[in-house]
Amino acid sequence: MRRISQRLFIAKPVTKVKYYKNKIVMVFGVFDRLHPGHLSFLKQAKKYGEKLIVVVARDSAVFKLKKRRPAQSEKKRLQNLRKISLATKAVFGDQRQGSYGIIKKYKPEIICLGYDQERLLRDMRDKIKLGKIPPIKLIKLKSYHPYKFHSSLL
Repeated sequence: MRRISQRLFIAKPVTKVKYYKNKIVMVFGVFDRLHPGHLSFLKQAKKYGEKLIVVVARDSAVFKLKKRRPAQSEKKRLQNLRKISLATKAVFGDQRQGSYGIIKKYKPEIICLGYDQERLLRDMRDKIKLGKIPPIKLIKLKSYHPYKFHSSLL
């Protein structure tokens, strides 16, 4: 893994990932119309720990960030993630965006971020520096055909 800042690491190819026994890994996303890109993201993240907690963005948060509603409701997106075997647990994100209560509740050691989650990465880094969330290893994962399997393109 290549270090590019104080707590941010860029993932090496997934075949060389070091498995962290007993580690809790957390990911965040909208997961609208689950597709192969989402599955690749979850598989990559799962390789970093024993438990994978998937945090599904609330409809209100999606609207604030993307200025549009997701194609599927938050309940449907959560149900779809619970049907697949990759997530140990799938939960809704916080009602108040940016509060990160979900991190405080589940206490992950690692948070894996998608290639397109730059805003979330910057916000988490800032909150860690300010002591608003505990120091957590942040890992940015590789993309999976980003020009083919991005939800906004489907």
